[in-house]
Amino acid sequence: MTATVADRLVFADPGEAAGLAAFLERLVRWEKNAAVRIQAGGGVAAVFAKPARFEVLAVRTGRLLEPVELDVTVAAGELLELVEEEQEAVGVPKAVTGPSWAGVLPPRGGWQEFARVPVDAVGSVAAAAVGEFRERAEKLPPERRARQTLDALAEEIWSRPLGRTQLPLRAAHAAHALGFLRGTDPAVLLESGAWLRLRTAYGSVVVRRRERPGAGGGLSVTPV
Repeated sequence: MTATVADRLVFADPGEAAGLAAFLERLVRWEKNAAVRIQAGGGVAAVFAKPARFEVLAVRTGRLLEPVELDVTVAAGELLELVEEEQEAVGVPKAVTGPSWAGVLPPRGGWQEFARVPVDAVGSVAAAAVGEFRERAEKLPPERRARQTLDALAEEIWSRPLGRTQLPLRAAHAAHALGFLRGTDPAVLLESGAWLRLRTAYGSVVVRRRERPGAGGGLSVTPV
């Protein structure tokens, strides 16, 4: 079947529209004017976003009932309004001027799996790191709780590697906050050039490598 440009996407699998709606609701809750980039091709649609407060890209993908060619940046709130959960579909709103991050997306192919991690273990590590941040921030005297100090503390914590992997904890934090760490299937860690990716059945979090971190501990992974 010849692919066409579409103003509506229809998903092939049950629950995809509801999952997309939940994803968009979180984005809009954190940033009212959030934008997302939609790319569709080869029978799959991907919605890319950069959640506010997280230095990562988040991706939700879904199989389409019919092949479509589409590449557009839209307002997340407008896209949310056009989700049709009962029809497993979503309308495509008018394009907007995209933020700078939307011009530099991770590659579609070339991903190599290098580890698998239990999702509950990733979630536990992320929750522990959130707790550490709050505890250390609360111990700071009021005169030291400036934005710059808190940002430096967050950077220290979220730049740590996830166990013995190269993936920074910021990716686990984002996956936890976005509701991607569910189910019983393990989280799959992949790499492609300068990019690292944490993928679950509910979505992916992608980050650019900053520098090769030292070995970490405390989380068991199964290397490929």
